Amino acid sequence: MADQVNSLEELGQVAEGVVAEDTAAAVVAQEEQITREPVRDELGRSYATGKRKDAVARVWIKPGNGKVTVNGKEMDAYFARPVLQMILRQPFTVAGVEGEFDVMATVKGGGLSGQAGAVKHGISKALQLYDPSLRGALKAAGFLTRDARVVERKKYGKRKARRSFQFSKR
Repeated sequence: MADQVNSLEELGQVAEGVVAEDTAAAVVAQEEQITREPVRDELGRSYATGKRKDAVARVWIKPGNGKVTVNGKEMDAYFARPVLQMILRQPFTVAGVEGEFDVMATVKGGGLSGQAGAVKHGISKALQLYDPSLRGALKAAGFLTRDARVVERKKYGKRKARRSFQFSKR
């Protein structure tokens, strides 16, 4: 009789706990049931689109020796800053496949930082399509989620998005 519920509140809490456990178990079971197939074209490449701020990157990956080409240039020439090069290497490091894939990317719009983020997003999505077993590591690192932060629009009656014109009393 120690397991008896003494009040309606306790009953509700017990029911919520059971529902939460069932829901979590159902999600895990559903993830296990989904068996993802690799998505590759006739040339053995995987394609994905990555986005960040105003930049859009089209990315193809294929097995190779780690050569990264962006808009027809080597990664070192296009992204001269070491920080941007590190951003492009992050998906391979997290997935544990450094130097195993060649990347060919075309990127438009935005600045260099946004373009590097877009290429990183595209590489992550393409890796996950090429080898679905890498999805867990990439998703845990947050590389498959599109960073939705964009520049706020300018409002009328304002100098910038939120900055007002300077007020003069006289």
